[in-house]
Amino acid sequence: MIDRSDVQAAAGRVAGHVRRTPMVEVEPGPLAPAARMWLKLELTQHTGSFKARGAFNHILAAREEGRLPETGVVAASGGNAGLAFAYAAARAGVPAEVYVPETAPAVKVARLRALGAAVVQVGTRYAEAQDAATKRAADTGALFCHAYDLPEVCAGQGTLGLEVLEQTGGEADTVLLAVGGGGLMAGVAAALEGRARVVGVEPVTIPTLERALHAGRPVDVEVSGIAADSLGATRAGEIAFAVASRAGVRPVLVTDEAIIEARRFVWQEYRLVVEHGTAAAVAALRAGAYRPSAGERVVVVLCGANTDPSDLV
Repeated sequence: MIDRSDVQAAAGRVAGHVRRTPMVEVEPGPLAPAARMWLKLELTQHTGSFKARGAFNHILAAREEGRLPETGVVAASGGNAGLAFAYAAARAGVPAEVYVPETAPAVKVARLRALGAAVVQVGTRYAEAQDAATKRAADTGALFCHAYDLPEVCAGQGTLGLEVLEQTGGEADTVLLAVGGGGLMAGVAAALEGRARVVGVEPVTIPTLERALHAGRPVDVEVSGIAADSLGATRAGEIAFAVASRAGVRPVLVTDEAIIEARRFVWQEYRLVVEHGTAAAVAALRAGAYRPSAGERVVVVLCGANTDPSDLV
């Protein structure tokens, strides 16, 4: 479990290591005519996604506490978390070994190697890569870096929420963001608890948060669909479930068709290239899965851009 104090501690730790990403106010008409609307451009973060925040917080906290071994770090990732851990490890001066599913996009695998990480591809699902990474970390003594279910990782992701508060002058009512394993959602919900609501958007083909809240605990779901490369966690994290339950995070579901349309819309309207997973947050507005009330102040997090843009042109 994490709370706002953990996020504030993370903000102090990662200052100077991660970017304070831009927030732009946009005309609400194309998304929600009666609302006030901002886009949080987290796609401009180091390695192209929010994951750098949690990666730096986890690795730097371990170094502060004398828990960062010379053997470095081992991570399991569908791509973005691996990029972030590889980047943060390199900056900390330790090696990184990243386990990814065989289905990971080639663009992400190539970037991992360019960052100096040793890449191991295992299985077709994130869970298989995670099992292999967990064993490898135990065998080598390396620091295990879970993509979304470690307190330092979730707290680091939550620093985005603190920026949202500062950049909107505390005026945000609602933050929409995509949910996979739930690390970003958990951190942002902890940062904004009592200040703004969080809406977690998932593909109908990977409803990890929705199923967990319905069941009263994280449960396994089948993983498929257009956004599986970045939102393809088999189940919501324990931390994500606990924070979502406590903070009243609202889950909404969107179809693959809505995600594809939203990704094209973001390119056509704002000339921003985002991943399909990222586009889920926009899809919630475009498809009416979330309908803001009149005058509602809404922030949409564009959380990642590690994608092949060729199909947008």
